[in-house]
Amino acid sequence: MGTAPDPGVYISPAQTYQEVRDLARTVDRIESKLDGILDENKDIRSDVADHETRLRVLERGRWPLPTLGVLAGVAGTATGLIALYR
Repeated sequence: MGTAPDPGVYISPAQTYQEVRDLARTVDRIESKLDGILDENKDIRSDVADHETRLRVLERGRWPLPTLGVLAGVAGTATGLIALYR
């Protein structure tokens, strides 16, 4: 008893063409979504750069405050010592 040979699967050229067209549409959709994501990424990068610049300006403007506080404390201590020993 022999087994019948497997007839295989037949895919017509029209079916192959339709699959390729569907795949092309899917790739186009993915490409357009990717372009949108890349545009948003550029916007986010520019926002981050802007925030970084603002932070650097604030940090540069902030450094004198602790220094002024220390100088005021030293001046107050010196004034107190002078008043104490006079």
